[in-house]
Amino acid sequence: MMAGVLPQIDLMRCILCGRCVQACPTQAVEMLANGPTIVRPDACTYCTACEAICPVGAITCTFEIVWK
Repeated sequence: MMAGVLPQIDLMRCILCGRCVQACPTQAVEMLANGPTIVRPDACTYCTACEAICPVGAITCTFEIVWK
């Protein structure tokens, strides 16, 4: 994972379907009372599975391009 970078979850768009929780290969995401939350940031590998499976686009995994 990129240091300090985590998928961003827009809880206003989220429909609480839980697909992101099921898709996370490291169980970094859990469904809490207010919606899905990355509860284990150290476990997140930034695989983007959560972003890909979200039916409403509530999860965004941004990438930083670095030129050398």
